[in-house]
Amino acid sequence: MSTERNRIVTPLTEDFLRGHLDIEETADGLLPHRLPAWARRQIPDDLLTVAEAQPSGVRLVFRTSATSIDLETRPTKRVYAGFPPPPDGVYDLLVDGLLTARTTVDGGNLRTITDMRTQIAEFTPGPSGTAHFTDLPAGEKDIEVWLPHAEITEVISLRTDAPVEPAPKSGRRVWLHHGSSISQGSNAVFPSTIWPALAASAGGVELINLGFGGSAMVDPFTARAMRDTPANLISLKLGINVVNSDAMRLRAFVPAVHGFLDTIREGHPTTPLLLVSPLLCPTHENTPGPLMPDLSSGTLKFKATGDPAETAAGRLTLAIVRDVLAGIVEQRSAGDPHLHYLDGLSLYGASEHDQFPLPDAIHPSPEGHRRIGENFAKLVFAHDGPFALATS
Repeated sequence: MSTERNRIVTPLTEDFLRGHLDIEETADGLLPHRLPAWARRQIPDDLLTVAEAQPSGVRLVFRTSATSIDLETRPTKRVYAGFPPPPDGVYDLLVDGLLTARTTVDGGNLRTITDMRTQIAEFTPGPSGTAHFTDLPAGEKDIEVWLPHAEITEVISLRTDAPVEPAPKSGRRVWLHHGSSISQGSNAVFPSTIWPALAASAGGVELINLGFGGSAMVDPFTARAMRDTPANLISLKLGINVVNSDAMRLRAFVPAVHGFLDTIREGHPTTPLLLVSPLLCPTHENTPGPLMPDLSSGTLKFKATGDPAETAAGRLTLAIVRDVLAGIVEQRSAGDPHLHYLDGLSLYGASEHDQFPLPDAIHPSPEGHRRIGENFAKLVFAHDGPFALATS
């Protein structure tokens, strides 16, 4: 720790970070990852390589009496060629658990996707920038800075007007969740308001979010990473990516899910484990994938291109996946009383879709994220839910 122009400069270490599974040391700082290095070596495509490095649910946590905080980072921003750049990723600052400030960071690397279907991209390096937070409440306090959920973020240094130290462990239960882009936070604006973050706040738990855009594919390496991660509560939201990528037929999907559950149970034999089926998505309810971008309206939407008649040959739809997952839990629950099933339609169904339609036909709006988080908290963390305190 050093002093620079009356500011205390604190090099960041892993002790300051939560919600990650691994840390990569860079020339300038730290890059949090949501899969361990051994698992990253098994990733077959850039889609998951990028998604797991986007720090959804990852936050910087420390204790300080500072009223001014500067966090230096180097973001990697994503833009699709031919489209306007999306807004910069947001940094949410919470003081003693309450949202107090938000900001963005200029500069950074740029990843320009030149082919939406293959995710081929051009990389342009850029400078670091700084998230500035001022006029914070006086006195000793616990600070959380939630990193942008869809922007790779290298954290470099912390500059404050008072000393900082890593916050002590909260003692709260750890909730390990795996899902798709909806769990990562697609279409949410703020990192602390993606639905898993909202549900974690309502349930009073520490979140580790393994929501990976386009990549909840029942991958064995993800199951092994979850097996090896200490957790008090585990949930899996499976199905949408398998359908919209047309990655599996029924014959392969059923044993893959069994194998995923078997692997997790190797490390967590009695941990409450919740299997969540897909949310309502009219695009894929009864139409198989693959999913393709649709620009006919002038804005980016998505459409299913599979043939519903081919479900007889094993192609999957969301309606079929829900039946399959419910059946798997029913079959296994006699020997696994800590395994539970949640119908995704109870989180986002017809009534939610009527109120908060899917803007791009596949991902919920910010209001949709809030409703999903509220519904999850009521159904899962409530006194009679599978993650009720008595189950720990």
